[in-house]
Amino acid sequence: MNAIDFSPLFRSAIGFDRLTSLMESARGAADNTTYPPYNIERTGQDGYVLTMAVAGFGPDDIAITAVENTLTIAGRAQEQPETQGRYLHRGIAARAFERRFVLADHILIEGASLVNGLLHVTLKRQVPEALKPRRIAIQGAAPQAQPEGQPQLAA
Repeated sequence: MNAIDFSPLFRSAIGFDRLTSLMESARGAADNTTYPPYNIERTGQDGYVLTMAVAGFGPDDIAITAVENTLTIAGRAQEQPETQGRYLHRGIAARAFERRFVLADHILIEGASLVNGLLHVTLKRQVPEALKPRRIAIQGAAPQAQPEGQPQLAA
């Protein structure tokens, strides 16, 4: 695979750190494998669940970390006793993994659970009150009564 160096483009870019990190993560996404498989499900207007198949991993084998807008799920393989020659076919992967997910702004990680070999990470979008749209009431002057005999001015 050819590597593309974007650094000459970023030398004159000031204040575009978010764009730079997005381009770098997109470049690294091509190197990412498909293990372990995952689903992202929308559970409501502001709710999401990330489900990852992690059969063979226990809660102590998985680390979930969030740094800025990046969610990282890493699993370390358990030390297996020497089983050379016991398997006729070994199709269940027991290798370490690390998956990174770039989260949108204001996405909070509410919790995680491991049930039947599936890791469920619950996410919620929570926009701060200061960034939510708000309705502004329009105030006007109370209409003034015209004295009798005065013609009304046309607007």
